Amino acid sequence: MPDNALPSATRTVAIVLAGGSGQRIGLATPKQLLKIAGKTILEHTLHIFEQATSVDEVIVMMNPGFVSDAEAIVRKAGLAKVSRVLPGGTSRNATTQLALDALAHLPSESTNVLFHDAVRPMLSQRIIDDCVTALGTHRAVDVAIPSSDTIIEVDDDVITDVPTRSRLRRGQTPQAFRLATIKDAYVKAWNDPDFEATDDCSVVLRYSPDVPIHVVAGEEQNMKVTQPVDIFIADKLFQLGTAATPEYTEHDYTEGLQGRTMVVFGGSYGIGAGIADLAEKHGARVFRYSRSATRTNVANPEDVAAALEQAHSATGRIDHVVNTAGVLKISRLDRTDPAEIEEAVRVNYLAPVHIARAAFPYLAQTGGQLLLYTSSSYTRGRAEYSLYSSTKAATVNLTQALADEWSEDGVRINCINPERTQTPMRSKAFGEEPAGSLLSADKVARTSVDVLLSDLTGHVIDVRREDPAGPAAGARSREQEREGAQ
Repeated sequence: MPDNALPSATRTVAIVLAGGSGQRIGLATPKQLLKIAGKTILEHTLHIFEQATSVDEVIVMMNPGFVSDAEAIVRKAGLAKVSRVLPGGTSRNATTQLALDALAHLPSESTNVLFHDAVRPMLSQRIIDDCVTALGTHRAVDVAIPSSDTIIEVDDDVITDVPTRSRLRRGQTPQAFRLATIKDAYVKAWNDPDFEATDDCSVVLRYSPDVPIHVVAGEEQNMKVTQPVDIFIADKLFQLGTAATPEYTEHDYTEGLQGRTMVVFGGSYGIGAGIADLAEKHGARVFRYSRSATRTNVANPEDVAAALEQAHSATGRIDHVVNTAGVLKISRLDRTDPAEIEEAVRVNYLAPVHIARAAFPYLAQTGGQLLLYTSSSYTRGRAEYSLYSSTKAATVNLTQALADEWSEDGVRINCINPERTQTPMRSKAFGEEPAGSLLSADKVARTSVDVLLSDLTGHVIDVRREDPAGPAAGARSREQEREGAQ
């Protein structure tokens, strides 16, 4: 059947290949079970397919010694699309064959199958959708990105050829096929005594050469965690990247907030007040605490405990705890008064610690969420507010660590990273700034509520006025790139 006349697929199955052992790079635990941003790499990957509207079913091909671990991850995360966790084979090809055997009950001509490396946890929905769309007219699809480096061929450490870079691509996954196509290629391959391949598209290329393999554009962030340094890089990408935050409607807000109890520290003005107002509008019972309005000092554990106890006593539950309180003083560290140093550390870092400790028992009862706030300066400390930058970096690490610690208890924690925002604290520190150059507190508040209603945990969520990769971003002045204090 020609590529432009394929029957409509009735089902798309994603096969997540998680058979690696980690021994090649000296790990006792398979890479896919290592944790990044509060979740195992495998869970991050499975969540991507869980959210993919074009994928109907997910099967995990797991390292045979860790099948029960993967099953526990699936069960705990509530991944409804994962139908089975099966032991993988002794090689990539053997694992693919076992997956094909598991799909034997499905109609080959109208089933799509996507093979994806479990250790590529930053796959985008766009790539998945492009692969599935391409299978409407092609029987085999690969994902690739241009090579930014010159590739050389060598023999015994001597260059034998330098291929034209413009024709080279770096392959990624998923690799997508009509089920009939990949099954047929493997039938032919197993009849070859010399059969060996590192991926599935090369099996089709070699044993079904009449089938064109279409290529869709991949993405640099769709990296494969292979070496120990990749784990560090992936963790930083999760830390720096913008999580895909759902945008809820007014009806969704009412559905998610009606009858819930929210505690907002720093709720008298700015972002905190915006969150409290929005939550109250949609039926939540909101308790606002601040030093100015209620004489609540977030740096004092007793004040924090009393505030939470008051909210719980009044409503019998606490679903959301938000801390927007912070202090920002611009000065060189060597010229900062010791009392101001202590206040900055107590309010900007110890307060989130105390709030987290005190809020956990209440949030564990409701499966609730704690929401903290950082600043763009957390990625690189900036001169004249070293204390603010470093405490905000500590808050990010606290968020990610607690997401891991609390995951088994069903308590979520996330961190909002707003760019330069119009708030009283910022105005006090920087004075008046050009109109339109700052993010509105209301936009940050709305994104904050979106995050509170989501199932995200361990994420740093950027809130920006514009796409940071867009053309306007490159024109920002040094002044505009100053610290993103709320």
